Formats: sequence, structure tokens, C-alpha cells
Amino acid sequence: MQIKANHQNLRMLVVEDNEEVAQGLEDYFITEGYQVTRADDGETALSLVRRTRPTFDIVLLDVMLPKKNGFEVLQDLQTTHAALPVLMLTGRGEEESVLNAFGLGAEDYVVKPFSPEELAARVQAILHRTMPPDRTPMLIYRFGHVSVNFSTHEAYFDENEISFTALEFDILRYLIENKERIVSRKELLRDVWGISQDIVTRTIDRHIASVRKKIEPNPTQPFHIETVYGQGYRFYPEGIPAARDSQV
Repeated sequence: MQIKANHQNLRMLVVEDNEEVAQGLEDYFITEGYQVTRADDGETALSLVRRTRPTFDIVLLDVMLPKKNGFEVLQDLQTTHAALPVLMLTGRGEEESVLNAFGLGAEDYVVKPFSPEELAARVQAILHRTMPPDRTPMLIYRFGHVSVNFSTHEAYFDENEISFTALEFDILRYLIENKERIVSRKELLRDVWGISQDIVTRTIDRHIASVRKKIEPNPTQPFHIETVYGQGYRFYPEGIPAARDSQV
């Protein structure tokens, strides 16, 4: 019951001179299905990009590197491989450094320390923006009777296609990403609607009710989306505990 991504044909270059960090990134992304190549200095990274055919799909690039720093590498890549997406990794979160990275063409910028899950999500987002549709990783999530394809925005209840609005799809994805955790209405307003004001709206409840109608075996007796009164909602891929117990 987890999001499953297929990255088997995706090639990643990790440019990082810290052996522990580099090894951790390599190990993590290999388990995610990527083909990972490593470089521990800027000149080696550029050489690998020039020699590798077909070239890499994405580069994770540290800023503080021997021989050529990350900004110099990024600048060279923009001259020779402008279509190659680069995600900068750095311990420097100053605004000037961030703006410099984006100004030179970086797709994203992550400040250390970071969680592997966050980094993987950012990599996934970059690939979806930059890769042709036929090579974009498929992202599929299954729970109960429902199968959701986050790449194509298609969903099925058993064999029947579910028609979600864009907002309903975003709500379901947010609940899945925060599964088994109470998600407040304020969080949904902020992270899905993009509304930061401290307000409460029943619109959220109506949208949740609509999502329930489309994914629950019996919407009047929710099995996956629990209402936590006074707090918000919680998604259980394998069923709300009380609902599971009632089926035993």
C-alpha cells in the first residue's frame, strides 16, 4: 500500500565530495530504481557528462567541490548540456547563493541537512517537468478497490474509471502523502488551496465528502478517510482501525 515509482531506465549523476553523503545518496536512489553514477569533484563530473551516452537524466550537484565548484560546473553544463536538469545540494542557504543557483539554470536547490524522501520528491517533480511523457516515471498508488496513477491523473475503482476534479485529485494525493496522520483543515487550505489566512471553510468538508463518494466502498460508513472531529481528517490505506475491526 505505497506509492510505487518505476525509475528503472533513469540515469542519475551524484556530484558530492563527502564520501558518507555520496554513498548515502547512491544507496538510497539505487533502491528507488535509478542507475546512479558518482563524481567527487567538478572536473570529473563534467567529464562524465561529456562521455556518457545517452547522457544523464538528472544531476544532483553539491556546491562546495574540489577543482571546480558547483556553480562553475552548472555554468559549464548550461553551455554544453542546457537541457540536462540540475538539482543543487548545499549547506549554504543564503538568499544570494540560492538566487545564484537559479540564475545559472538550476531546476531546484536543497539545503543540507535534508531527508532522502524530500529529495526524492523534488527529483520526481523535476523529472515530470523536464522529461518527455514517454519517459516520465509512472507513479502508481493502490489501496482498497482504488488504483491512482499520479503521472496521468487517472484513477480506477476496480475496473471503473473515477472522474476527479483537479482539486479533488490534489486533496487525495495530499491525504495519501500524509497517511495515518491527522491533516487539519488549515493545512489543507494552506498546502492544497494555497490559502495562508487563518480561516475555516466548510468547502473543505464538501470536497472531502465528494472524494469519499468516489473512493469509499460505502461513503456513509467511511473506510479510508476518517473524520477526526475538531481536528481534521486522516487517511488509512488499509482501512480506519475501527472500520477494520468491525469487519473481523
